[in-house]
Order: sequence, then structure tokens, then C-alpha cells
Amino acid sequence: MTALVWCPFPDEATARAVTGQMIDERLIACANLFDNMTALFVWQGERGEAAECGALLKTDAARMAAAVARLEQIHPYDTPAIL
Repeated sequence: MTALVWCPFPDEATARAVTGQMIDERLIACANLFDNMTALFVWQGERGEAAECGALLKTDAARMAAAVARLEQIHPYDTPAIL
């Protein structure tokens, strides 16, 4: 069964590097990148806006937990949004 993970990154280069590493580690089979997204947010009490690159990661359901754990380890954000 296929499982999907959604996660934003600060830019396309970072998304490519992280998802490429995860493909090499065989934790995901594919990543679709959606560059030029605009994030509107509140962080540490301040309202902000930033450009981001979204990534849809495709993996096997049996690898989902390992893929999410690894993504948390190598993602550059302190608290990445991983769905």
C-alpha cells in the first residue's frame, strides 16, 4: 500500500537535497516538488510570510514510520510540519 507524506521546505534546493537523500536511503520511492508556494504563518508570536517549496513524498506504508522519523532528523526547520 502506498503512503503519502506532505512537508514544506524553505526552498527547492533544500527539498531536492533532503528528498534525494531519502530516495538514496530507500525510505521513499518518489517526491513531487511544488516550488513557489507562499506560507502565511504565526511563529513565536509574530506574523510572517515566506516563500517555501512543498514536497509530496511517496513511500510504502511499511516504511512510513521510518521515513517520517528520518525526515524529522534531516529537515532544516526546528519544528517541520510533517503530515
